[in-house]
Amino acid sequence: MPHDPRAIIHVDMDAFYASVEELDDPTLVGKPVIVGGLGRRGVVSTCNYEARKYGVRSAMPTSEARRRCPQAVYIHPRHDRYAAISAVVFDVFAEVTPMIEGLSLDEAFLDVTGSLRLFSSIEAIGRRVKETIRERTGLNASVGMAHNKLLAKLGSELSKPNGFLHIHPDEVRGYLDPLPIGRMWTVGKVAEEALHKVGIRTIGDLLRADAWRLNKAVGERHAATLRQLCLGEDNRPVVTDAPEVSIGAEWTFDLDVEDLPTAEAWLLRQCERVGARARGREVKARTVSVKLREPPFVTHSRQAQLPVPGNATPDIYAVARRLLNVWWHQHPRPKLRLLGVTLSGFDARHGDEQQDMFAAPSGEKRSDGVQDRINERFGAGALVRAGVLKTRGRE
Repeated sequence: MPHDPRAIIHVDMDAFYASVEELDDPTLVGKPVIVGGLGRRGVVSTCNYEARKYGVRSAMPTSEARRRCPQAVYIHPRHDRYAAISAVVFDVFAEVTPMIEGLSLDEAFLDVTGSLRLFSSIEAIGRRVKETIRERTGLNASVGMAHNKLLAKLGSELSKPNGFLHIHPDEVRGYLDPLPIGRMWTVGKVAEEALHKVGIRTIGDLLRADAWRLNKAVGERHAATLRQLCLGEDNRPVVTDAPEVSIGAEWTFDLDVEDLPTAEAWLLRQCERVGARARGREVKARTVSVKLREPPFVTHSRQAQLPVPGNATPDIYAVARRLLNVWWHQHPRPKLRLLGVTLSGFDARHGDEQQDMFAAPSGEKRSDGVQDRINERFGAGALVRAGVLKTRGRE
């Protein structure tokens, strides 16, 4: 197989949210820790490795996690704290390469091809990243290294927790062939079941399968792509500076909300969250969307434009509240299981220095800034608008 000249690193923080909680409260170390929604309809965001021994996994309903591991410590997510740690981690990435593709707060691809002359080898760069993250945050990261994204990610996955693995070109078959076919990127549950039906259970099985069997299972078009991936071939570049597509926040209620004032209070709470995140990232949105879910699982979406691109909470809430009220009065017996707000259509041309007759009054902007600074210092929710107070005690 020809050697790909690229040098790609995949970094994935180990059990990130749970690890941050252990870092801030050392008494949690050694105990199963589960971070996620704590209500009846909550979902696990992440859990530490102690909790995983009991079969707890991300995206599992919290009620199921409690059944499997009732002795665990259950913690509501502190997204602002995780974002602050994430910023430190991404600063470490930027010290070795500008070619960073962030996948989430705790995961990224780094193209370090151009950095090899400075740092001598991909393993030297990977070790520097791993050790510096540990020094600055106290947290462990798993680092995978290879000549493409597929294999770099596999390296971090196979070596977790606290992993460090470089998959060289001549080692690809040894790592890939024994793996279950469901581990391969693009193979979901439906495709996995179809492949199992024709006797393909591992990546090695797929490479040994004849074209007829493979085409029958997943179709000719997907078969060619899948065979290429199973050979360890992946030409996807590391994509940097990907534009922000949307910023959203939503809440699933333990008890359905049946009155408009309560719904408006929760809506304001979500508007505060997305507004603060937009201001923190220095982006302004054109579009406000409201997500409304009726029980048991009927979801509606409404959206409208801001007069000018913005990120002020009062402006966002004014549009979102209007959308909520229109929807509410269109239904004879409205009831909400979930309510969310999303900002999109970001416009980089509208900076803070630009003024507009439709922009929020300066007092409201100052209020947002004060609130952001207080919450950044003392934690999310330390300062909220009065309208949000009626949501307290119902998390």
